Amino acid sequence: MITRTFLLLIFSIFCFTSCSEATNTDRYQASASEPQLAEEDTVGMAKATFAGGCFWCTEAYFERLKGVKAVISGYSGGTKPEPTYQEVSAGSTDYAEAVQVYYNPQQITYQELLEVFFATHDPTTLNRQGPDYGKQYRSVVFYRNPEEREKAEQYIDQLEQAGTYKDKIVTYVQPYKKFWPAEGYHQDYYRINPNDPYVTSVARPKVKKFEENYRDKLKPEYQK
Repeated sequence: MITRTFLLLIFSIFCFTSCSEATNTDRYQASASEPQLAEEDTVGMAKATFAGGCFWCTEAYFERLKGVKAVISGYSGGTKPEPTYQEVSAGSTDYAEAVQVYYNPQQITYQELLEVFFATHDPTTLNRQGPDYGKQYRSVVFYRNPEEREKAEQYIDQLEQAGTYKDKIVTYVQPYKKFWPAEGYHQDYYRINPNDPYVTSVARPKVKKFEENYRDKLKPEYQK
């Protein structure tokens, strides 16, 4: 069911400026020393992979949800082994900026993750989020099995029939093949870099609005 809260969240989050070229420059200057998530930390967790524009914000949304163990920023949907941020952001690969969500399906469902994904980016702009153009910013649901594919396609149909968006949804629904974690300095960027200009002017207002509208689904530490 498409709720009024969901529609208000979409309206508010669409009023933003996505990662700019100036922000991309700042990324190269960030520290590369942040550790990657240990694989053993995700044992027993289900995985979901989404691409919805700049992964800094996408990561911050999902990691606030109850039942989500961890979220990794990275690249998916391409073929070149071990892609780098410089390659992906330049549009010289077929990868999209993506996040891999490790979650407990007993606490949060794949359907709920889908709903958050579509509520927190614009799925109607082809190869674009805000001012950022390029296939690396395309909207994608990477499904791992027929059930996930069916859920994604059915939810897109539901949103279309409800007239949630003025324009047609252009989100790709594609089989998951491989996910490459991004460089260390991209991981948990929103939390580690609270004074970054992009975080303060673009990401924080979006994340705060998300927290207001999804309060009942947040981990206790984000309900304050």
